[in-house]
Amino acid sequence: MPLKTISGTGRTCSISSLFITFSLLCILPLSFFFFLSNPRSTPPQNLLNKLQISENSIKVYIPELPRSLNYGLLETYWALTSDSRLGSEVDNEIRKTLLSKTSKKFPPYPENPLIKQYNAEYWIMGDLLTPEELKKESLAKRVFDFREADVVFVPFFATLSAEMQLGVNKGVFRKKVVENEDYQRQKMVVDLVKKSEAWLRSGGRDHVFVLTDPVAMWHVREEIAPAVLLVVDFGGWYRVDSKGSNDNSSDTIHHTQVSLLKDVIVPYTHLLPRLQISENKKRHTLLYFKGAKRRHRGGLVREKLWDFLVNEPGVVMEEGFPNATGKEQSVRGMRTSEFCLHPAGDTPTSCRLFDAIQSLCIPVIVSDDIELPFEGIVDYAKFSVFVAVSDALRPNWLVSHLRSYSDEQKNRFRRNMAQVQPVFDYDNGHPGGIGPLPPNGAVNHIWKKVLQKLPLIKEAIVRERRKPSGVSVPLRCHCT
Repeated sequence: MPLKTISGTGRTCSISSLFITFSLLCILPLSFFFFLSNPRSTPPQNLLNKLQISENSIKVYIPELPRSLNYGLLETYWALTSDSRLGSEVDNEIRKTLLSKTSKKFPPYPENPLIKQYNAEYWIMGDLLTPEELKKESLAKRVFDFREADVVFVPFFATLSAEMQLGVNKGVFRKKVVENEDYQRQKMVVDLVKKSEAWLRSGGRDHVFVLTDPVAMWHVREEIAPAVLLVVDFGGWYRVDSKGSNDNSSDTIHHTQVSLLKDVIVPYTHLLPRLQISENKKRHTLLYFKGAKRRHRGGLVREKLWDFLVNEPGVVMEEGFPNATGKEQSVRGMRTSEFCLHPAGDTPTSCRLFDAIQSLCIPVIVSDDIELPFEGIVDYAKFSVFVAVSDALRPNWLVSHLRSYSDEQKNRFRRNMAQVQPVFDYDNGHPGGIGPLPPNGAVNHIWKKVLQKLPLIKEAIVRERRKPSGVSVPLRCHCT
């Protein structure tokens, strides 16, 4: 059949060819659109790491560990006839009068300030064990099959274990000996957890350990380094203690074991009661500090600050400890002062910061290496004053700087502080911690931070699985 032509342009063209070309130009974009939108055109789902996370919850599995590693430790603690440690008077009184009235299944956590400041493990565990029908406000949803879980919570009261050893036999605390009961408990936890199917599946990267005391799980840190660690700061991890390690590099606490990428900074438990903004009264002292003058390592700055400030008008520097008498002094001092000094101690932070927040005393943070809880959720600059160590150590500089703040600025700091006071509160008001928790409290904010890390955790697990046998994943957690 002869082809028709169109002339006048110097070219000939087939009508059929034009039609086919035009049709293809129209069909191809449509085909491309349907290819992308058709679910059957995507890769098979078993090749994808599908992240199943609800925006409002995190699924948590609790492996079975002997009761002796959590609530059994509390039973052992309260069975002590007495405790001669500093600040233990309140617990000795509880042993005499109140213990018979408390729950046998879920004993109370110690009130001794040395131990109470680290009690996050108790309230997190209580939230997880609360019946689901009472957990309407909790982000953590307990599941009973680790394959359904986002994370695995290890139910070991590591801080209580360490503190009990320090109280009973401090001399062997850093030794891997039979007499060190804390070390034996650490070994038991690691042996039980690391042979579980849940750990083998993820290499421990989705496991969560509460290590609020800087010396908790001292001897097994390298073995649990891949896990999510809930710590009050990184000070006890970065430090190399030559006395404890005897210059043996195998005992060194490596920088790569903790990271803001995978770990969560949690608050100390405040020891002072909350002051409501409506109860706030005129404050007559400019700056207040109560604590030990002499510290080690990074805390040496505290001693220099003390000497600069001790004789300054409007500044109160008290040496003491928050036992019964010291607590009353701290309440009075913080509630009558505009600013509360927060220099580094043996570690960059302490419960003093959270006592100041509960007292509406504007924190003055002099600690260059500090890491703070819930950053990204809480903006500390709206209620705290951050001062570089180099500036704080200039004669007369700090007091002049604090006096430059107007009443309006200080009142705004306190109003902002009042809004975040609940964020740093663990206590849910129920015996044993078993019961509904405040939706805006510390426990939910901890789970929120863990939830934010899940994509990286899942990615690390998948990357680990594709490694050939015998090939190790390098530790690259050193970050800022």
